[in-house]
Amino acid sequence: MSVLVVTGTCTGVGKTVATAAVASLAAARGSAVAVVKPGQTGVRPEEDGDLAVVGRLAGVSDLHEYARFPDALSPAAAARLAGLPPVDLPSVVGRIADLAATRDLVLVEGAGGLLVRYDDEGNTIADLARWLGAPVLLVVRPDLGTLNHTALTLEAMAHRGLNLAGVVVGSWPDEPDLAMRSNLRDLETLAARPLAGALPAGAGGLDPAEFLVAAHRGLAPTFGGSFDAVAFRALHAPTKESP
Repeated sequence: MSVLVVTGTCTGVGKTVATAAVASLAAARGSAVAVVKPGQTGVRPEEDGDLAVVGRLAGVSDLHEYARFPDALSPAAAARLAGLPPVDLPSVVGRIADLAATRDLVLVEGAGGLLVRYDDEGNTIADLARWLGAPVLLVVRPDLGTLNHTALTLEAMAHRGLNLAGVVVGSWPDEPDLAMRSNLRDLETLAARPLAGALPAGAGGLDPAEFLVAAHRGLAPTFGGSFDAVAFRALHAPTKESP
C-alpha cells in the first residue's frame, strides 16, 4: 500500500501514536515515509500539533499539515468559528497523490472519527479515503463502550466500500479491566479478523528508540511488527478473577 488512512472511533483514541508507530516501523525498514494531517484543530499556530508528535516518535521529517484551527472542534466548525476557509479535501487528494508518487508510504491521519466533517458540504475522512482508493486503519479504545463505536464505524466503512487495513487498540493499559479483556474477542468478531495491534498506554511519552520497540511489539507483521493477536488475546483472556 502506498497510502494508508488512519482514523478512529472518536477523538482521543490514540490515532497519532498509531500513525507514529506505523511510520516508525516503515522508516526503520528504510522506506521513504510522508505523514499528512489534512486539518489540525485545537492547536494554535505556535504550538506543536500531532505531526510534531509523529516526527519526534518516529524520526520522520516529511510532514505535511494543510490547515490548522485553534478551537478543539470538528474541522468544519473550527474553520467557521475562526472565520477561515475550511479544509479543501478534494484538493488534498491531488497533494497526497503527488506525495505517493515519490514515497514508499504516505500516512494520512484524520481528525476525530471517520465521519467528522471537514467543511459545510459534509466531506469527511471517509470521502478522502474513498477518493484515494486507500485502505483505512481503524484505531479503537479498549474500554467499555468501544464495541458500539467500533461496530458503527465499521458499518459506515462497509457502506462506503472502504477497505479495512486492520483494527488497532490505541492505548492498552498495564492492568486492563474485565471489560477490556472481554472486548478483545468481540473486537475481532466485529472486524472479522484478528487485531492488527495493541499499543501500550503511555507510548507517546517514550523516546524514539523505546518507541520503535513498542511499535514492533504492538503492531502486526502486516505493518512490520511482531504482534501476535492470538497470543495477546490468550494472555488477557477474561476470568472470574480478572480485575
